[in-house]
Amino acid sequence: MRTRARLALLPLAAAMLIGGAGPATAATTITLDSGHVDVIGIAFEDNQFHVHVHDEGTDTEYEPSQVRFAVKPAARTEVPNDPAYAFLGAPGKPVWVLPQVEDPQLLWPGIASEEVQSGVFANDSLTVKIECVSGPADFSIFTTDPVGAPTVLVDSGNGLPDSVTLPAASHLHANWAFEAAGNYAITVRVSGTLAATGKKVTSAPATYRFKVIA
Repeated sequence: MRTRARLALLPLAAAMLIGGAGPATAATTITLDSGHVDVIGIAFEDNQFHVHVHDEGTDTEYEPSQVRFAVKPAARTEVPNDPAYAFLGAPGKPVWVLPQVEDPQLLWPGIASEEVQSGVFANDSLTVKIECVSGPADFSIFTTDPVGAPTVLVDSGNGLPDSVTLPAASHLHANWAFEAAGNYAITVRVSGTLAATGKKVTSAPATYRFKVIA
């Protein structure tokens, strides 16, 4: 059964406050740097979206504010000498990529709507909108086909917001690329139109934080 970390951590946070020991964030922030993690996990509960993080390895959910994602030096590669990859910068330039295909050394980020039942939203369609990105350089999400040709889903370098359309009850893996080392904050909202009423429902903003290590 899935564990909601935000609930599990409440007793510890309360004990710290009563004892006057340290900031509460010390108890509620963890770092994830490897394994299968749905960075953007989507649920629809009590007629509203819950946008969260789902660590598949431990089957645990976290609020985005509880997690810091580490992009390890092993993610560093170079921009290919291919015009199709110009969105990443000049050929040969360093770029840190969390890959579409799982690498056990690195975080394997997913976008998941498996907790949203089919039929709730019109056409079973959800929109994940990347509203803003702050950091030392550009950020992108892209997929690659079997011969390595990219399809860009998100590119902060040519302006935001960008949107990714995702079916209900599904799972998406792609390449997440960071064009410089440093700290990034990525803010998203999720929306969909209810099939029964035609009403559009939009989540509160959720901000995900990454540290890219040179």
